[in-house]
Amino acid sequence: MPAQRALLPDGRWHFQHGPIDIVIGADGRPDALQASHAAAWERFETILEELVGELAVLRRPVGADPCPLRGAVARRMWSACRPYRAGFITPMAAVAGAVAQELIGHYARPGVDRAWINNGGDIALHLAPERSVRIGLYADIGRLDAAQLRDGIRTDGWFDVGHELPVRGVATSGWRGRSFSLGIADSVTVLARSAAEADAAATVIANAVDVDDARIVRRPACELKDDSDLGSLPVTVDVPRLDRETVQRALSSGRERAQTLHEHGLIWSCALVCQGMMALAGAHGAAAAGTLPRTGVAAHAH
Repeated sequence: MPAQRALLPDGRWHFQHGPIDIVIGADGRPDALQASHAAAWERFETILEELVGELAVLRRPVGADPCPLRGAVARRMWSACRPYRAGFITPMAAVAGAVAQELIGHYARPGVDRAWINNGGDIALHLAPERSVRIGLYADIGRLDAAQLRDGIRTDGWFDVGHELPVRGVATSGWRGRSFSLGIADSVTVLARSAAEADAAATVIANAVDVDDARIVRRPACELKDDSDLGSLPVTVDVPRLDRETVQRALSSGRERAQTLHEHGLIWSCALVCQGMMALAGAHGAAAAGTLPRTGVAAHAH
């Protein structure tokens, strides 16, 4: 099926092609926006075919060897995951962010004040000088229902990202999300230099929000999805209500991982949520960028 696009009632664009589902918002001069949207659409039409052509390699773990990939998006995925090659990670951990990042480049032109590409909650940003964007935070992805998607998402809080901050990507991961997770976080939201880097880091940190508890249900990824890049790794499929101390241990594990990534310059800040409790890491936590909720986060921009 070919790529499709539709202009939404509020002026945003919806691009869809196979599993890629993107919403684009932008402000600026009409002529600049028109040119940016046209260029982004032209590029979008080619991305899925490029990724499918290298899918077998994209599903292999990233190692110490030079990047074996050819396409721009595929190479960006690999580069974003390379810092985590000591553990198990494949370039697929950064696919949503890398696609969003590929498209946002078409908005970096005179006349575009700001733009955001939202690829299933992983967001790439363009901000002209003195411009900012507000990122809404959603605590528990499992609470998202059809009514909210239809009538508007009720966010738990927000923070503002200004041009001066070294943040151009936001990503969320957790066991309730679209992709598999090894941990028990309801959501981990990361702010980073780029969407691909945020996506990879969110995956890694969400995996680290974990405890050894027999009540947590895990199954091999390949039993849930035949072609999963995670193979036989046990992924989380159900988490019962846990006591406060257990949740705190899981969050502490994730926060320690996030703080290490911040110290190595891989993320700007991070908010981690598990069963109504939240931990912050990075540049004074995500609070360095604005107002945070008491309970947690998944992201969208406006």
